[in-house]
Amino acid sequence: MAKQHENYPAVCVTKSISVYPKSLSPQKILNLSNLDRQCPLLMYLVFFYKPTFDCQNLSLDYVFSSLKSGLEETLSIWYPAAGRLMSLNPSDRKLNIWCNNKGAILVEALTRVKLSELGDLSQYNEFFENLVYKPVFNGNFSEMPLVVAQVTRFACGGYSIGIGTSHSLFDGPATYDFLSAWACNSAIKKRKGVTVSDHQPVHERGLMVLDNISHVHNAGTVKSPVAAARAAAIDHLYQLIKNTMINSQNSEVGGLNFSEMGSSNYVLKTFHLSGAIVESLKRKVLGERRGNFSCSSFELVAAHLWKARTKAFALKKETMVCLQFAVDTRNKMVPPLPKGFSGNAYVLASVALTAGELEELSHEAIVEKIKEAKNSINNEYVNGYIEALDAPQGSLPPLKELTILSDWTRMPFHKIDFLNGEAAYASPLASPIPQVAYFMQNPSDLRGIDVRIGLFPQTLDAFSHYFLRNLQ
Repeated sequence: MAKQHENYPAVCVTKSISVYPKSLSPQKILNLSNLDRQCPLLMYLVFFYKPTFDCQNLSLDYVFSSLKSGLEETLSIWYPAAGRLMSLNPSDRKLNIWCNNKGAILVEALTRVKLSELGDLSQYNEFFENLVYKPVFNGNFSEMPLVVAQVTRFACGGYSIGIGTSHSLFDGPATYDFLSAWACNSAIKKRKGVTVSDHQPVHERGLMVLDNISHVHNAGTVKSPVAAARAAAIDHLYQLIKNTMINSQNSEVGGLNFSEMGSSNYVLKTFHLSGAIVESLKRKVLGERRGNFSCSSFELVAAHLWKARTKAFALKKETMVCLQFAVDTRNKMVPPLPKGFSGNAYVLASVALTAGELEELSHEAIVEKIKEAKNSINNEYVNGYIEALDAPQGSLPPLKELTILSDWTRMPFHKIDFLNGEAAYASPLASPIPQVAYFMQNPSDLRGIDVRIGLFPQTLDAFSHYFLRNLQ
């Protein structure tokens, strides 16, 4: 089977197998949380390994066999990854994982393309889509594997390893731990220099499951989550959708036709912010107050990006705009989630303003609001968030008023050593939600931030201008 891209030779799949756990686990149902159920689709990440001397001497057959052996061992511990999603109750159609040892899919492929022909690997290229295995999905999740991988050898002797994992299985930190464990269990790599969690994975969702929250509430040990704290992110999102439905009745909204804003009609762009540029922005924003006002690089770049993206859309000043960003709740629950928790533990914090207010506020004032939103995430907020997700969920339209950020800077995926050395780059493919911007580590500048964002073609130039202005 060959996968073709108009600008490159075909990628030829030479082998496809199912990989099963080395030690089969007893079959069981793993109850998922509402956080796990938000996005059951596969999320893809492509690792690129340049043709070093050691890499060139590795045969494709050896790499494939070693990855297979390592995955068999890893699935024995991370046993839900070998299962399938299923709905126990047709009436509510809520997905859980049937840990049934059905296995993962591993694919071997060859291409006549050289890695150097792909240019800057940090910039998304449609050819990357040929470097991952995409199972046919007919709407039946029980037939879809939760982990898939494709190893492709390039003509230059370099490799890519494209991996898809179901978001119902893992969030970002858990994905990092799973992939690190797989790399360590592979016979390919030299084992030094790779950081892997010392903790065994904990797959049970515990207090993240709504039934367990309700049980604690009914026992009278905590206040009602909804009464104690409404999840601002949910309230803001509902308000944005309501506003959009009203405004979309007009043919033109903010200069951009609403019907043109399908999720497929956007481009992915990576902006490199070096450590020096981030420090320069801090000096310009904070000036002499640096000693009295501290903020993280994420908070500052988040404020800067939100202002730039909103300005690029030329929204009316009275329009409600919202910044939402993922916050890890592992240490915010009472009690904290166990070390090695492998499920989804992130909720969204939210800041809402009008476009006019956002434009007038200083970076420093916006950072303060980001800090307040982050500090509002506590046990009651998380419980309220999970309860709110119990309502029927629809697909999220591509809202121009909504900016979503996901911070990967503490998950250096490029350091995961599947071969003999770090990856030249680890590139996420397109997200199902176009609003999401990823903040990632730059492999050559650990203090820098690579910002990967989806932009509509009509706003690309304007965003680039506002985002890059005054950064130098």
